[in-house]
Amino acid sequence: MYDLIIIGSGPAGLSAAVYGKRAGLNLLVVEKAPMSGGQVLNTYEVDNYLGMPGMNGFDMGMQFRSHADRLGVEFREGKVTAIEDRKDRKLVIMDGEALETKTVILATGAEHSHLNVPGEEELTGMGVSYCATCDGAFFRGRSVAVVGGGDVALEDAIYLARTCEKVYLIHRRDELRGAEVLQQELKALPNVEFLYSHVVTEIQGEGGVENLRIRNLKTEEVSDLAVAGIFVAVGIRPDTGLIRNMAECDEGGYVLAGEDCATNVPGLYAAGDIRRKPIRQIVTAVADGANAAVSAGNFVNKK
Repeated sequence: MYDLIIIGSGPAGLSAAVYGKRAGLNLLVVEKAPMSGGQVLNTYEVDNYLGMPGMNGFDMGMQFRSHADRLGVEFREGKVTAIEDRKDRKLVIMDGEALETKTVILATGAEHSHLNVPGEEELTGMGVSYCATCDGAFFRGRSVAVVGGGDVALEDAIYLARTCEKVYLIHRRDELRGAEVLQQELKALPNVEFLYSHVVTEIQGEGGVENLRIRNLKTEEVSDLAVAGIFVAVGIRPDTGLIRNMAECDEGGYVLAGEDCATNVPGLYAAGDIRRKPIRQIVTAVADGANAAVSAGNFVNKK
C-alpha cells in the first residue's frame, strides 16, 4: 500500500514527488512516456522561470527529474488505464496490475491542439509555439502570426502586438468567435492584420520559422507569409479521461479543484495543466505539485 501515487512526471508531478518524498510519504510516480519532463522537453528556451533565465527546456526537465532522483523517488514507466475509488483506498490499474494507494495526484497535463501541417512538428520550439506569454518575448520587433479565432487567440494577438512589429491573425472563418471586447481592442491596434477565411497549409524554415504557406478558403489562392514565429491557439485538451467519471470537471474537461488541488473525491488531487485556473505555466504547475503533495500528506496523516 502506497501513501501516494502520482500519475505523470511533468513539472507538476515531479514537484509533487519532491514535496511528498521530503514529507516522508511512501510514494510512486508513474509515467507513460520514456522520459520525465512533459511539454517542457519540447521547449527550446524557457526565459520566465525565476532564477533560471534562458534555460533550455530539455535541460530544465532533466534537472527537475534529477532532483527527484536524488531524493530516491520511485518511478515506473507504464500506462495507467483506470483509477478506482474504494473509499478506504484507491486502486491504480497499470498494465493489468492493481496498485493500492491511500491518495492519488493526477498530473497528466494537457495537450495543445495542433494544425497537423508539414513543418509544425519539426519547428516546434523553434518558432512554432502554443503559448504567447511563454515565448512572445523572443519575437520582439519581429513579425509573427497567430492562428485561431477564440478568446485565447485574440488575447495572444493583443499581447504580441505590444512588442512585435507586425501580428497577423489567421482564422479559418470569416468572423471571430472571441469576446466582443477583445475583438474591438484588437481591431484598434495598428500593427495587427486580419486574414479571415485562411488556413495554414505548411510551415517553412531552416532551423527556425521563416515562412507560412496559407490558403484562402474562398478563392483557393495560395500565398506565402514571411514571419519569424507562429502561435497556434486552436484549442487545448486536458488529459483527464481517467477521472472524468469520478471528479467534477468543467465543460472543457478541466478538473474543478482549488489551490489545495483537492477534487470532490477525498484523497484525489489534480495538479498542473489539468486543473481549471487562469494561467498555465511551468511555475504554476510546480506550485500545484507542491500544494497537492502537502494536501495528500495531510490526508494520509489525517490532519
